[in-house]
Amino acid sequence: MTSYKNKKAILALEDGAVFEGYSFGSEGEAIGEVVFNTSMCGYQEILTDPSYKGQIAAMTYTQIGNYGVDEEDIESNKLWLEGFIVKEYCDYPSNWRSKETLDIYLKRNMVVGIQGIDTRALTKHLRNNGAMNGVISTKLETDLKSTHTLAASLVKKAKEYPSMAGLDLAKDVTCKESYHWSQGLWNLEKGYAASGFKLQPSAYKVVAYDFGIKFNILRNLVSVGCDVTVVPAFTSAEEVLNMNPDGIFLSNGPGDPDAVTYAIDNIRRLIGKKPIFGICLGHQILGLALGGKTYKLKFGHRGGNQPVMDLTTNKVEITSQNHGFAVDVESLKGIAELTHINLNDKTVEGLAHTKLPLFSVQYHPEASPGPHDSSYLFKRFIDMMEGR
Repeated sequence: MTSYKNKKAILALEDGAVFEGYSFGSEGEAIGEVVFNTSMCGYQEILTDPSYKGQIAAMTYTQIGNYGVDEEDIESNKLWLEGFIVKEYCDYPSNWRSKETLDIYLKRNMVVGIQGIDTRALTKHLRNNGAMNGVISTKLETDLKSTHTLAASLVKKAKEYPSMAGLDLAKDVTCKESYHWSQGLWNLEKGYAASGFKLQPSAYKVVAYDFGIKFNILRNLVSVGCDVTVVPAFTSAEEVLNMNPDGIFLSNGPGDPDAVTYAIDNIRRLIGKKPIFGICLGHQILGLALGGKTYKLKFGHRGGNQPVMDLTTNKVEITSQNHGFAVDVESLKGIAELTHINLNDKTVEGLAHTKLPLFSVQYHPEASPGPHDSSYLFKRFIDMMEGR
């Protein structure tokens, strides 16, 4: 086993809780909102999901790194989260697709990690007290008194770090300029559909707002027959309408939806002009653009096992989720109707306008690596554009 096991590290939370473990990945300090994810796999997709900007993710599944890293499994072009927490890091992956270890991957991308802590105790602490700021540090001294002094200073640093509420992080993760996307979904024998993917003659032109968009969302849009152009989060409503799309897509992303005022204003001016489909942050922004309100959840929903009911069909689907805010459905009474509900806590998971062609969901139907229960929503978007 590699020497990282001998390099001590600590995680200090803003409420004074301290967890001791060992360093893996890059060394140094990482600060952000500490959240937990209940997925059993998909750590590389989590690492590259722009929605984790500003956060330190803790995995509840015990062994992480056991299938290594493969560049085909990324959801964006870089690692966005601030730090990574696991119970047991596996340094010897068993997977024919693996190209390198998770430890090397984190080092190469300058992401600080900590392993060997009691992630069950950490998760229970966050469930009881709510998601909160924390700091991972590998700058420990061998002297116990020095370590205690460092822990106290890290707790102070976490307390002083800005809360996720009020932060616009979409501006930090969005693309700098527009681009065309044409890659389809992954196939076991052929890999991803090549960038020369042939669109059907009946393909619909879709403009996708990038608030932190995941690659697999774009692949799903292409695979149902969309010709996709991705635009930066700041793109005006007028610019989008001048592109004359058949539909508009609003992506996932990090931070507080209330803070993305420019996007709320632009989407408000697009409502009723074109069919609109939103996911996650896009769902929240759409809710705000319709005149509704959002609020911060105590510890959010993050994982691949969240049960949701589609109230339009009464079918239950297991979903992939990653969000810390939710839409207040009561604030949209008479404007939009509830279409999907979380069966764990009854929070809003989907909305549709009572008259106009627009709908949104809080969860992730693109779900890479899974589950795939909700992929029908991309076809629902196609049907809406066809109806239009």
